[in-house]
Amino acid sequence: MHRFLKSPNNPVRAGFHPRLLAAVLLSLASVAASAAELRSFDKQMLTERFVAEGCALADFDHDGHVDLTAGWSIWYGPEFTRRADFTPPANNPAGMTKTPYDPASGYSDYFLAFAHDFTGDSWADILVYGLPGEPAYVFVNPAGKAPEGEEAHWEKHAIFDTADGESPDLIDVTGDGKPELLVHTGGQLGYAEIDWLQPLAKARFHPITPKTPENDKKYFRYTHGSGAGDVNGDGRIDLLVKDGWFEHPAANAASLLWPFHPGPFGPEGARGGGQMYVYDVNGDGRNDVIASYDGHGYGLGWFEQRADGGFTEHRIMGATVADHPHGVAFSQVHALRLADFDGDGLLDILTGKRRWAHGIKGDPEPNAPPVLYWFRLTRDGKGSASYEPQEIDADSGVGTQVTAGDVNKDGKPDVVVANKRGVFIFRQTKR
Repeated sequence: MHRFLKSPNNPVRAGFHPRLLAAVLLSLASVAASAAELRSFDKQMLTERFVAEGCALADFDHDGHVDLTAGWSIWYGPEFTRRADFTPPANNPAGMTKTPYDPASGYSDYFLAFAHDFTGDSWADILVYGLPGEPAYVFVNPAGKAPEGEEAHWEKHAIFDTADGESPDLIDVTGDGKPELLVHTGGQLGYAEIDWLQPLAKARFHPITPKTPENDKKYFRYTHGSGAGDVNGDGRIDLLVKDGWFEHPAANAASLLWPFHPGPFGPEGARGGGQMYVYDVNGDGRNDVIASYDGHGYGLGWFEQRADGGFTEHRIMGATVADHPHGVAFSQVHALRLADFDGDGLLDILTGKRRWAHGIKGDPEPNAPPVLYWFRLTRDGKGSASYEPQEIDADSGVGTQVTAGDVNKDGKPDVVVANKRGVFIFRQTKR
């Protein structure tokens, strides 16, 4: 669903003085021009092939330019026309290739990707989360060690055996300045801590929930919606799920189960969406929660934290245009990121419609335009806030991940996407 409602407001009314009318029209033109600048992006398609559902940015070859990885390949900046494979295409246990992936009915082995220097040699490595329930792999950057004219081999290491969930992340949970794997496994929510003296060994899982039959069903292979952030402002990173949040206990309590505080962060019965975020949306000094409601349905909102610790829902987008003050609605809100697109110091929401999440016939409106949006955050200075949709594109969408970063080093965040439509870069051209 990708529909727009025209505003019923009209400044041309009986009794308007011509000069006043001209001033109003000039003001409206200025606002329109400003809005046009805010949503101005240049689109570059790197490939139409379905190679991944997520991608990452880093200067992998140390030439001073940002590069992009998606699937088993790297596209090298600044033109992104040179591509090289850092590992062979995915193979099944029998040795038969699973590629090319079928966008109409299949899935890739590259659900999400992150760039980080795991080995400490100053060269960015690649972390790949495959299909839910499969291992998390680190591909080690060979640091330019290859014969001239040849591509070096990136060694592959499984650092976690069973990474469940559809929104895993790489984030500093412990507060030591180094990231952990935000995953759940075996019916328990938690995080996996890397031994940085042996960064390619198996990460140690810290469960924060008990092992119970109920949790086996709740935190299973395809659980939707998770995130991390300091909800209560005590300086420690808490973990989020669609039903509520888990409070990070005091220091030196890594082995303890974490206290649970109910939300919920979505309507009753919603299955959960994509990545969840903690951010003070309205500027009142209390952190709020941002979440999509259903990764294969509809809904996006922010949840205002009240003084009593409870939350009040503010729906940004529902299932119809009537649920949005600006008349925008789309399904498959399966990936989110936060970034300051307009340079006002506030973090905006980047999201869109996941392309063919369950094929050409699955889920609501699978063949509607795969749109990509950022939602501009504004505050009124009195404790209220709102989000205004800004369309980036109508023929790309998101995957299980959407990434923001400065591709061309102009100080403005750009957007990169990999999904069943292809691999794309959107460079922000104006502010």
